[in-house]
Order: sequence, then C-alpha cells, then structure tokens
Amino acid sequence: MRGITAKPGLKRGLLLAFALTTGLGLAACSDIDNMFGGGEDIAAEAPPSAEGAGAPPTATAMAPVTAAQPLGAGAAPVATITPVSIDAGPDTGTAVNKTIQGLRAQVMGLQQKLSGNYGRLTELRNQGAGAAGSYQEAKAHITTRLQVGTTRGNPELVAQWNIAQGQLDALSANVNALNALGTDITNDSSAAHFALDQIGATFAVSGAVDEDHRQLQLLEDQTSQTIVMIDRLLKETSDAIQRQTAYLANERANLTTLASAIKSGDFYGGGVTSSLGNGPAVAAGAPLVVVKFDRPNVDYQQVLYAALNQALQNRPGANFQVVAVSPTRGTAASVQIAQSTARRHAQDVMRSMTDMGVPATRLNVASTTDPSATSSEVRVFVR
Repeated sequence: MRGITAKPGLKRGLLLAFALTTGLGLAACSDIDNMFGGGEDIAAEAPPSAEGAGAPPTATAMAPVTAAQPLGAGAAPVATITPVSIDAGPDTGTAVNKTIQGLRAQVMGLQQKLSGNYGRLTELRNQGAGAAGSYQEAKAHITTRLQVGTTRGNPELVAQWNIAQGQLDALSANVNALNALGTDITNDSSAAHFALDQIGATFAVSGAVDEDHRQLQLLEDQTSQTIVMIDRLLKETSDAIQRQTAYLANERANLTTLASAIKSGDFYGGGVTSSLGNGPAVAAGAPLVVVKFDRPNVDYQQVLYAALNQALQNRPGANFQVVAVSPTRGTAASVQIAQSTARRHAQDVMRSMTDMGVPATRLNVASTTDPSATSSEVRVFVR
C-alpha cells in the first residue's frame, strides 16, 4: 500500500487482544450524542466543527486532566511594529527617477500591508485568548462538579462539554487563519527583498543625477528597515502558531478524558500523556508503522490495525507512542504549517487507535522534525 510501511509478517483481520483496564471503553463515535449515549437518555448536540474533522476522539479511559496554560494569560504581547515613513522626492525628469518612483510605490504598498497584517495578528491573538478563556471556564465547571461527584451522564455537564468542544474548534479555525497570515507575510518578505535588489541595481543605471542617487540611498535604507519589520512580524506569527497548536493538541486529549468522566460521573485513575511540543523524548528504534501523508485520503487503517494486533499478541501490556514528523524545507512559515499539519495527522492516527480498542492511557503523542522527510509522516512506536 503506497504511503504506508509496516513490519513484515503482520496478520490481517484479527481482533485486537486488548482488555480495557477500566472496563468503560466506548464504541467508536462521530458525535457527542454517540459519545455520551451508552444507554443513558441524554440529548445533546455537538456544535459544528470549525475544522471539518473536529469531532472529539473516542474516549476509552478516564485520567486526571492535565493543566494547560490559557493562551491569553501568559502569552507575551505582540511586539510593536511601527511602519517606516517612506519619504517622497522631487521629480528630476530623468528615466532613473521614473524607476525610483515605481520602486517607492512598491515599498509604500508593502508598508500598508505590514500595518494591516500587524492588525490581523493582534486581532487573531485576541480571538484566540477569548476562545481559550471560554474553554477553560467550561472545563473548570466540569472538573469542579466531577470532583465533588455528580450523576452519570449529567446533561448539564454534557452541555458544558459541548461548549468546551466548540471553543477548541474556534481555536482550530484561529490556527488556520494564523497559517494563512504567515503565508501572506512570507510573500511580503520576498517582495521586499526583491525591491531591495532592484534598488541596488538602479544605482548602476546611467543617466542619473545626484538627486536620483540621494533618493535611492534613502529608499534603500527605508526598504531595509521595512524588511526588519516584516521579519519581526513573521516571527511573532510563527510563535503564535506553534503555541496554539501545542495547546490545542493537549486540550483535545484532556477533553477526551473529560468525556469518559462525565459518562461515569466521577474522576478515577489512569493517565493520558500528550507531549506535542515539550513532552518526553521521541522513542528510539524502528517504528511499528510509518504512515506517509503524501497525498489526500491516505488509507492506513488496515495496516495499522494489523500492526497493533501483532504487537499486542507479542506484548499484551505494550504502550504506544504516536510521533508527528514534519519536514524542515522551505520558509519559516511553511515549516510551521508543515508542523501543524503533521500534528493534526498524529491526532487522527491516535483517534483511529482508540477506535480500534487501544486505551488512551496507553498512548503518548509527540512531535519531531526530519530533514530527510518530503511530506508529513506519523510514526507509531512500541514502548
């Protein structure tokens, strides 16, 4: 099967020899109704996903919810981006001056885009902080009720869970908007460097007067300052993408454990580890399965199922690490986009594994980069 590699000798079509440690595993489900169904008469509708595939992972076991820092609370403010004033100059009547006027117009246009993109970043960060705050409020309400005990499948907590899910979907949409902003800023950076090269080449054009060269020197300095501002804004955007992506990955896992807790009406032991960004080291050795997302709609479930079955026959108590692997080629913005894409694929693979019967308590998700990778990959290791 193209795009997927697995260890040879794996049997297909066998049931996973896996007993859930808590006995509260849920069947695979695509919406909140199914997740909380389980025999109870609860009617709650999930908010529409902003990602198109944002349904919560299937909950299989309960674990204490990992604390995560709200995006708005501890995030550093956006660095001040002050557009450079582009000075006009008199028309000397030379052909060179006509070129200078065209270059000046280009740089002024980049300054306007810089100011607009700065406003977009500030607005997106504020929106992300607002969604994170609402999510944390809903999650705190759920955990407080669970700590003191409540009924199984409490509809009030189901409603709060739906609110929390909706806020995470809003954060996912926010990350997508940040990725689009990063692409726009990268394009502006390329245009600014090209304009600077044109300014340098214009110095060598014959037919200029001293005033033309004075204007060129001034425009060259102002274009260099513009490039510094654009690159600073690009770094701010990349940092925001990385921070929100890690936060989302962590809270998706936490929301899964809360679903199981609401179903049972109480917290109980276990642990789900989510380490996208700053968790334990990536497992060494040969991976059990490598899924290469080098095309849309990669069909990896059958190979993954067979590999998990074989691994659990050999080691019934095995744990698994799901590693998001992204390439390092391209601009800073494209690298960030690749990392976000790889993390999303890793979450999809982990959801598939829980649907196949692997308890969430035996799963760990991490991320890394590989210069030799040409597309995002997900590698599954036995731990």
